[in-house]
Amino acid sequence: MKVAVFSDVQGVLPALEAVIEDIEAWRPDLVVMAGDLVNRGPDSGRCLALFDAKRREQGWLPVNGNHEIWVLGCGASTPKSEGERELRLFTDWAWRQVEPMAERLRGWPDHLCLHPPGADAWMHVTHGTLADNRDGITAATTDESLVGKLPEGVALFVAGHTHRTHQRRTQGMDVVNVGSVGSPFDGDVRSSYGRFTWHGGRWHTELVRVPYDRARAAQEFETSGFLDEAGPLARVIYLEWERATLLISGWRPRYEKAVLRGEITLAKSVDEFLRGL
Repeated sequence: MKVAVFSDVQGVLPALEAVIEDIEAWRPDLVVMAGDLVNRGPDSGRCLALFDAKRREQGWLPVNGNHEIWVLGCGASTPKSEGERELRLFTDWAWRQVEPMAERLRGWPDHLCLHPPGADAWMHVTHGTLADNRDGITAATTDESLVGKLPEGVALFVAGHTHRTHQRRTQGMDVVNVGSVGSPFDGDVRSSYGRFTWHGGRWHTELVRVPYDRARAAQEFETSGFLDEAGPLARVIYLEWERATLLISGWRPRYEKAVLRGEITLAKSVDEFLRGL
């Protein structure tokens, strides 16, 4: 049995297309998209349309990520303050892209469990952990902190969210983070995904890196209107994509609450933050 799992496309269509081509050449029995297909990138609409076609035609399976939930939530609500309106500009921009096919985002499960024929070696796929879809696993996550956050009785736990590939063995199971298709944060600009093969009575993991047309992707950040229309945080998001490095976690603790309280504009906070990099 062969299973491919990818995550965190984040609206970067050239990356998704390259990973799909690589997956289909491998010919897995099942493909799972482990969340965050949309938002933070230039083409959430076409990413959703492409994945949905694979879902309908080939039985590919989705799992909710925090960005699917956030985009749908923004589509169903209005900002409560000017600060909140500014902070969600890039998500409202993504919502306008996916709104005509929003029903294709609804009803996705938070977790998937599957097992190879004739064996109880369960694979559990989710976006974060059992604690939350924003609770990610990286190399810095301790085994002790994962107690109570992983399911019992499974052989393999697969997740995404952190945009960093990682694997370890803990609590009697293999734990794998498949990284990100559209915006890795581990310094390697190539897409990543996981190949999982059942043979010899156990799961075997291969984390694959896939190059894609970065020049085309950069152009689409520009020509789509994302950089001009998705608000000041679009500049930080683009720089994260360009450098394959997490940056928003440096901006957020210093500025987010101040923006929400109206003490500083989002544009000014981003200017200050980027000058300090």
